[in-house]
Amino acid sequence: MPLHLVGSAPPLVTVMGVAGSGKTTVGAALAQRLRVPFADGDDFHPPANVATMAAGIPLTDAARAPWLRALAEWLHAHEATGGVVSCSALRRDYRDVLREGSARTVFVHLDGSPEVVARRVEGRPGHFMPASLVESQFATLEPLTAAEHGLTLDIDQPVDELVSAAAQALRVPAVSA
Repeated sequence: MPLHLVGSAPPLVTVMGVAGSGKTTVGAALAQRLRVPFADGDDFHPPANVATMAAGIPLTDAARAPWLRALAEWLHAHEATGGVVSCSALRRDYRDVLREGSARTVFVHLDGSPEVVARRVEGRPGHFMPASLVESQFATLEPLTAAEHGLTLDIDQPVDELVSAAAQALRVPAVSA
C-alpha cells in the first residue's frame, strides 16, 4: 500500500523495531536505494546507555529521552535532503519525539516473532544488546497505529525484498546498478 508523501522532498524514514529485527541492515540498504544519508540509532546512545543495556538492564524513559532528542535533531537536520535512521521507536510517545524533529517522518516497522528475533540477537557477535532484553523489548513495543504514517513489514523475508517493499510503499522507482 503506497504511503502519501508530502511535497517533493526525498523521503525521511525511521526504520523501527525490536533489537535484532534488522533495522541497521535494512535501514542502510534502504538509504542506499533512496540515495540519502543513513544514521544508525545505536551510534547516538551515550556510553551510559550502552553500558546499561550491555549489563542486561532495559533503559528507562529518562535514559532514552536524550537519545530520542538527538535522533529527532538528526531527522530535522535532514528535512531537505531526506534520510533514513534506525531506531527501535518501540512506543508511540517515542515516535512522537521523533516526529517533533520532522512531521514528514515515515516509519517502517520491521516485525517478527520473539523466537526469530531472539535467535538473531544470540547470533550477533560483539553487539551490546543481549538476547535477555528481547522479551522486555516486545513487552514495551506498541505497534504502529492506523493514525501513524508508516508500514509494517514481516522480517521473515530477504533484505532485498524488505527494501523493495519499503521503497515501493514510498513510491521510489527501482534504480538499475
